[in-house]
Amino acid sequence: MKFETPLIKGTLLKRYKRFLSDIKLEDGSIVIAHCTNSGSMKTCIEENAPVYVSPAKDPKRKTKYTWEMIFINNGWIGINTGHPNKIVYEAVLNGEIEKLKGYTHVKREVKFEDSRFDVYAENDKEQCFIEVKNVSMKESEWALFPDAVTTRGQKHLRTLMEVKKQGIRAVMVYIIQRADVSKFGPAKEVDPVYAATLKEAYENGVEIIPLIADVSPEEIKIKKEIPFFL
Repeated sequence: MKFETPLIKGTLLKRYKRFLSDIKLEDGSIVIAHCTNSGSMKTCIEENAPVYVSPAKDPKRKTKYTWEMIFINNGWIGINTGHPNKIVYEAVLNGEIEKLKGYTHVKREVKFEDSRFDVYAENDKEQCFIEVKNVSMKESEWALFPDAVTTRGQKHLRTLMEVKKQGIRAVMVYIIQRADVSKFGPAKEVDPVYAATLKEAYENGVEIIPLIADVSPEEIKIKKEIPFFL
């Protein structure tokens, strides 16, 4: 996924009210940038760290910028939770995910019963529903999800189990927008119900694919799959 317009560099002053951040741009001006990440972001917040923001496309939007990434541990961490869906859609469409190659029709935002999944793919042999989650939390070498309790995430897992019961391929993809990790697992202490539901989903045939994304001010692209442990 390439950024359509050049990003603007700045420095993080603070994040507040979950969806707002104060950013000091290189020209010295201070702007309010929208933060799409509704989680705690407890391992990807560092005041005075370099950041990049994108200008808002809608001139009527109250916040004129969107916070895209932050530089921590010698690497960029993507914090825009709106991107992983597009990243996975493009990667499946272009055959860039080894385990999700071979699909001839790929769509975004497709309904199944009372849920809507991020990506749907099919070929003449099978159908596949794919749910995508953004991961930014880190603990030692572990990437963990979620960083806050997510009842919506729990529902998605239960619906993926129903997809599998109906003989359709069901896949849970985690896009890890940071490179300083080597393993993935559920954040059991943050949301034990989600962790238990993920284990149940896996045991019932839902596939789990954790992917590290290479984040840069020019683009975000899938780098590699890492092992997961439940």
